[in-house]
Order: sequence, then structure tokens, then C-alpha cells
Amino acid sequence: MDSPGHRGVKIAGVTYRGLLFTLDRWFADATTSAGPGVVLCRRGCAACCHGPFDISPADAELAADAVGRLHPSAKTQVRARAQEQVARYRADAAGWDAPWDVEALGDETFDIVAEHLAAEPCPALGDDGACLIYDDRPATCRMIGLAILPTGDDPIPNACPIINTSARYAALDPVPFDLERFESDADAFDVAAFGRGWVSTTVAGAIESARLKEEEVAPPGATSITR
Repeated sequence: MDSPGHRGVKIAGVTYRGLLFTLDRWFADATTSAGPGVVLCRRGCAACCHGPFDISPADAELAADAVGRLHPSAKTQVRARAQEQVARYRADAAGWDAPWDVEALGDETFDIVAEHLAAEPCPALGDDGACLIYDDRPATCRMIGLAILPTGDDPIPNACPIINTSARYAALDPVPFDLERFESDADAFDVAAFGRGWVSTTVAGAIESARLKEEEVAPPGATSITR
């Protein structure tokens, strides 16, 4: 899972973080257009930051790298929370271990895991509820908070869990976004990240997988990794 310099790697002239910035710009423009205080989704809000969800290989790599760059005390706390969360996966998915590949597990079992841990805070949240890796958060996190109107497709509802606390927020129309192009561009980064050993996993899975690799500790029940 070593990926030196991956943050600077460009595909078609753009880095993965640069691609994610197109989402941030879309969200910022729509928030401005909606008017002050209408869009409740913002930095520091953690209403949707609970329960495991699947993230792409590129997002897994980015999130794990971001945790690795945190202050040592914060990194230790985040990794401890991630380790605790993946341990709880085994209650519903016995034998599901590093790298916690969601696709290998299957949708049905993963949905059970996600449902049982729906109230579990994301391990990347700080004690104050703020995301400690906000600038490197997954694409899914950046899409929640507004309804999306993909080009030539049906609208995707706003998945914000507190949307119904504000009539103005709930009444916002879906915002046009070329989701097909974004996903096509993101696929290239996922292929590259997969080649570096990353898979579709969860935030906790990505963080714990990186820790296991870094410390050369084998997953439970396996032989320790040696070089």
C-alpha cells in the first residue's frame, strides 16, 4: 500500500484532489446561489458522519494518507477508533479482514454491517465532531448536502439526515452536475490506486489497512508480514 507521491500524480493533467475540487466548487457555487444560511451542510457539521459506507480505492488511499499526516496524538486516536470499528465488523461478517474489501464482501452482508453500526461515528471525527481530514474526505462526503441533477439522468435526492429541519433547505431544487464525467474521470484514479494495493473499503478499513502495512502487523489469524 505504499504510495509515495500519489497526491501529485496527474491523470489527464489533473490530480485526484484536483478532481475532487470540481465537487467542492460545484457545492460552493450552489450554496452561494441558495442564499445565506439555507444549505445546512457545512464544515464542522457531522450529522451525516456516522455508520460505515463504501469508498473508492482512490478515496481510501487519500483518506489513509491524510490520517498519516495528522499530529501524532490525533493520528493515534483516529487509528484506535478505526481499529475498534473494523473489529466490530466481525459480528456480522466473520472472516472479513484487511483490506476490508467491500466488493469482495458483497452488498447484502455489507448492508447488514452498515445498518448495525449506523450510529457509529466516523473514526476521522475529532472530539469536537469536526472532520480531521476534511480536505481529503471521500467524494461521497462531498456529494451529501445537495440534491444532484446528473446530465441526462434522474435527480439524486439530498441524503442529508437533517434536511427536514429546514423548509427552505428541503425545498431546494436538484443542482445540475455532470456526474457521469466525474465518475469516468475518477475511475482512472481508482484503477491507479488499485494498482498500488488499495480497494473499495470503508474509512475505518482504509485507515486500519494503512496502519497494518506501516507497522508490518498481519491481520488477525494471519502470519505476520516480514520483509
